[in-house]
Amino acid sequence: MTTTAPTTNGRVIALAHYAARAVLESVLTRHGLTFQQSVTLRAVALAGGTVGREQLVADVINSLKIEESLVRDVVEEMTAAKLLEAAPADPTLLRLSAAGQELSDTTAAETAEASARIYAGIPDEDLAVAGRVLALVTERANAELARA
Repeated sequence: MTTTAPTTNGRVIALAHYAARAVLESVLTRHGLTFQQSVTLRAVALAGGTVGREQLVADVINSLKIEESLVRDVVEEMTAAKLLEAAPADPTLLRLSAAGQELSDTTAAETAEASARIYAGIPDEDLAVAGRVLALVTERANAELARA
């Protein structure tokens, strides 16, 4: 039996996204994190563990395409939960607290294990092509949003 690969379109991309997100959310739920909180933690981690509050808000808005007020609420939740804290030398900067760093490391490691199973056996060349296509789709979708 031969299976024909589907044409890449919005539905195929969305199905892959939601399947992968469901895997991620199963990890996050075990640790009491929401998807929005995990994106926020990841943004701080990618910034080296410390980032300006306004830059963090902008990064999360850009990633999730959600309202600024929702992002600010998530940042405040995470500060109240002591996952993020103001940098002592500059209160305009936020950094991962020890608990935030540990949670970020733990969820990243668990997610990496699941990702390794999901991507296992897919040739590097195929992953490279998929990466280029998805980057282009993202760029064009962002351009459409900017025009809206």
